[in-house]
Amino acid sequence: QVRLVESGGGLVQPGGSLTLSCVASGFAFNTYVMSWYRQVPGKERELVAKISSNSGATKYEDSVKGRFTISRDNEKNTVFLQMNNLKPNDTAVYGCAASRAFFYPLSRHDFWGQGTQVLVSS
Repeated sequence: QVRLVESGGGLVQPGGSLTLSCVASGFAFNTYVMSWYRQVPGKERELVAKISSNSGATKYEDSVKGRFTISRDNEKNTVFLQMNNLKPNDTAVYGCAASRAFFYPLSRHDFWGQGTQVLVSS
């Protein structure tokens, strides 16, 4: 059974930091591209960052470049999202997803986590 379980969300003040984790099981994690997405009620899911299977390539949505860092530990089947200098409009449910190719859009991801809430507010 495939599972993606996120953790690390919470309430943080503007300018603060959070690190999200996503633990995967039930599939060959080290062969999949891993992505972090976010979703705000009433809006489509937005791809925030992705990382290739061997960590050789990463890609970020423009608004998070320089503030967010994606990384992975294939030994622990875990992908991380370090978020610094958080802003109120970063507030969303953040989730992880897996795909077979780096150029695949979110719509072609195979496996999805439920997400963890991030609230940026003073």
